[in-house]
Amino acid sequence: MSATWKYQARLLKQMIDSNNETQAHLYMERLLLFPVDIQDQIIEEISHLPHCSSDAIANILGHYSIQELK
Repeated sequence: MSATWKYQARLLKQMIDSNNETQAHLYMERLLLFPVDIQDQIIEEISHLPHCSSDAIANILGHYSIQELK
C-alpha cells in the first residue's frame, strides 16, 4: 500500500469520524475520482470494519482503485 493511499485514507477517516458523509462523498468524487456507486461501496465497507484505522481504509481504497504501476 502506498504512502499516497495512507494519506488519502487518513483524510477520509477524519471526515467519516466527524459524521460528514457528504464531505466524504465529495472528496472521493473530486479528488479520488471514484463514481458514486463505488463511493457507497467504500463507505459501506469502512462502516463494517472492526477497527477503523487509516491502514484499513487505505486497503479498501486500494482495492477499488486502478492498480498502481510498478
